[in-house]
Amino acid sequence: MTAEAMEAGPRTGPADGDRPLRIALLTYKGNPFCGGQGVYVRHLSRELARLGHSVEVIGAQPYPVLDEGLEGLRLTELPSLDLYRSPDPFRTPKRGEYRDWVDALEVATMWTGGFPEPATFSLRARRHLRARRGEFDVVHDNQTLGYGLLGDLGAPLVSTIHHPITVDRQLELDAAAGWRRRMSVRRWYAFTRMQKRVARRLPSVLTVSGTSRQEIIDHLGVRDDRIDVVHIGADTDLFSPDPSVPEVPGRIVTTSSADVPLKGLIHLVEALAKVRAENPAAHLVVVGKRAEDGPVAQAIERYGLEGAIEFVKGITDAELVDLVRSAEVACVPSLYEGFSLPAAEAMATGTPLLATTGGAIPEVAGPDGETCLAVPPADPGALAAGLNRLLGDPELRARLGAAGRERVLAKFTWARAAQGTAELYRAAIARDARPQSGRPAATPTYSGSPS
Repeated sequence: MTAEAMEAGPRTGPADGDRPLRIALLTYKGNPFCGGQGVYVRHLSRELARLGHSVEVIGAQPYPVLDEGLEGLRLTELPSLDLYRSPDPFRTPKRGEYRDWVDALEVATMWTGGFPEPATFSLRARRHLRARRGEFDVVHDNQTLGYGLLGDLGAPLVSTIHHPITVDRQLELDAAAGWRRRMSVRRWYAFTRMQKRVARRLPSVLTVSGTSRQEIIDHLGVRDDRIDVVHIGADTDLFSPDPSVPEVPGRIVTTSSADVPLKGLIHLVEALAKVRAENPAAHLVVVGKRAEDGPVAQAIERYGLEGAIEFVKGITDAELVDLVRSAEVACVPSLYEGFSLPAAEAMATGTPLLATTGGAIPEVAGPDGETCLAVPPADPGALAAGLNRLLGDPELRARLGAAGRERVLAKFTWARAAQGTAELYRAAIARDARPQSGRPAATPTYSGSPS
């Protein structure tokens, strides 16, 4: 039996013995190649379906990618105008594309420099859910946090907040050069004001780490008794060791879905330049789209690293796993993460991890020197020292890789995440059925084996 299967147990029905639930899982941005939110939707929906629940993922472009062949799992497309699609982002739609006032709002927000998708998706989702009243037992929102989700949706609402986007906003403001850039950042992130207002009114918030829980309290003002933690993790069937995949000498792999300060890629580029002075074979493979301009592109040119850094995108799951397996070091250089799926996935393959201590990364990666090497965020010198140490010590790599795999198996699997999430659904349903005299005591935190 596989690791994920052993975690989840038999697939013949819900693990908690109650009737299967009808779940509407909302995601305004669901493609797993766009970042962690899409990965979350794909794996959580699969494991909930394996538990016997009926899961309908309702999403906009780029549409979610779901695992095929599972009974009870389906995708409903709720299209936007797809204003940021490739190859014509920030496009102006033709007159015939407009369907209603929500479309007009979407375009107007983009024209004025804002990001409309959380608000407009929430309005479309509310209309869709109200038209299907009685079809779902629970509605699970994946960090849309739009005004449309307030009020009666026909079923209790549970909302996942991976981490407050206000953290991203502040990091981009800190890195902005000049007042025009700062104005642009403030306008783009104007939707965070909406998310803050909505988050404070949510009855049940689910988050993925203790660090994110505290950030949600501090940044969004959500009451602590409304927030529960359900750790997510890696697909440990897919992300697993395979000794037949040869290590490529000097290979370092990282994941960066966007050239933004939060991901810390620019610091890893600078660290690589330092490492190559001692180890000319050192090279970096970045899973993500290469920005043709911007700080990272400028740093690559400045340090003469054109031939030492490769960007890959659109690869299959199997190709991604083999890429991580082939690396001597996996690196997470982020300034902040609400959880860090790339860290858990790299550890699950047995690839030794070098990671910063930004945000919740230590919760995932574990103690420095035991399951990973840990360095401060935004410190290229420390990253370079860690890379040199790992690249030069095969025994250390083997020890950290094995310990990292064991940590993920023990604490961070999608099967465990699905079981904990389903328990929170049932708590929300039970709470919704009671007279509205105040919220009961907080439900427990699910960080180990579900009880």
